Amino acid sequence: MKEAMLEMLVQMELTSSNLQQVQDIHWNWKLNKNSNSIGFILLHMGEIVNLFGTFFEIPTDVQNTTLGFEDNGQGKDIQASLALIKEGFSNLKDLIESSEEEFWKGIIFTPFFGEVSRFRLFSHILFHHFHHSGQISAIMKKGRKFD
Repeated sequence: MKEAMLEMLVQMELTSSNLQQVQDIHWNWKLNKNSNSIGFILLHMGEIVNLFGTFFEIPTDVQNTTLGFEDNGQGKDIQASLALIKEGFSNLKDLIESSEEEFWKGIIFTPFFGEVSRFRLFSHILFHHFHHSGQISAIMKKGRKFD
């Protein structure tokens, strides 16, 4: 299982390589004036991977400013958001490498999904990441700057 999880992280980096194309000037790009901006989505991705890491007992000082909040210009610092994403996935990789396989079969409680296996929560983090990476791809191709 651990080898498969590590392979999933490798695939995550390949599949979401589009994020490396995002530059600071793109922070306020959106598909339309009512949608979330690239900056907000990237910050959300970075916050979530780190905050969900706390269910695996990975400590973080990241604060939630996006989940349940409207886009009010959070996420202007694209490089900081990309660094948060990298940090969160690096922490997950370290945990995978250092934990026993049984750890991932263990059941934990989350306020979002109730009782789930750690592996299922890990999978959700990946799906969440891919979903938002796709949104960012669409915005980069068809979106524009909104003030």
